[in-house]
Amino acid sequence: MSESHRAPGPKIIAVANQKGGVGKTTTAINLGAALAEDGRKVLVIDLDPQGNASTGLGIDVADREKSTYDLLLDDVPLGDIVRPTNFENLWIAPATTDLSSADIELVTNERRSFLLHDALRQPAVTTYGYDHVLIDCPPSLNLLTVNAMVAAHSVLVPLQSEFFALEGLSQLMLTLREVRQTANPGLRIEGVVLTMYDVRNNLSQQVEEDARDALGDLVFQTRVPRNVRISEAPSFSQTVLEYDTTSKGSAAYRALAQEMLARGVGVTV
Repeated sequence: MSESHRAPGPKIIAVANQKGGVGKTTTAINLGAALAEDGRKVLVIDLDPQGNASTGLGIDVADREKSTYDLLLDDVPLGDIVRPTNFENLWIAPATTDLSSADIELVTNERRSFLLHDALRQPAVTTYGYDHVLIDCPPSLNLLTVNAMVAAHSVLVPLQSEFFALEGLSQLMLTLREVRQTANPGLRIEGVVLTMYDVRNNLSQQVEEDARDALGDLVFQTRVPRNVRISEAPSFSQTVLEYDTTSKGSAAYRALAQEMLARGVGVTV
């Protein structure tokens, strides 16, 4: 599906990897900020029960009166859930721990895999004017992640530059293909981004070499470094672009945003 043949509305990207600690949330909020800084209107949808994207974008738990749980389980309109952030052009649909029970509560719902898809295809959504929607997925291939993949146009995969990084990626690809065959034939891979990269570390370089050998052009040229500013920013409820705009982390996410925009459409695998 080309950019020009997509239905009107935002480009929807699921940020997914079933391994925890690979930089999904960090990538969702900082890539979102970089796109917003470039003038795009960006919505981050927090689909992780831990709610770290919501916290990282300054939404206190006490202020999450409506959340993505209500969006999926109670048909609450997206507009009633979305909150502005302190970053211009960047919004968040926050999550709460209620999401942790979603798999059990939805088991008897015939459209359980399509709930987020349906919520994001409501006519009102196009009136909000978002250019990009980034879905921060939980660290598992559960029903929430499947909902994100069914709703998305493409999947962005953060890949930590550590031992066993590629282990489990094949399962993610199998899930993606299954979703494409059963529910979302237009689903693409947006790309794979190497995170926590240490140029001084031979292991990081080996992971990069292995990833590029296995995945080719799917791997973005931009690498997100292991950077203390990226790690510190969430504790101040800020993106790294706000916390230290001149840091290597900020530069990397700006570069990733530009590389993603230049690519345009994802790849079918």
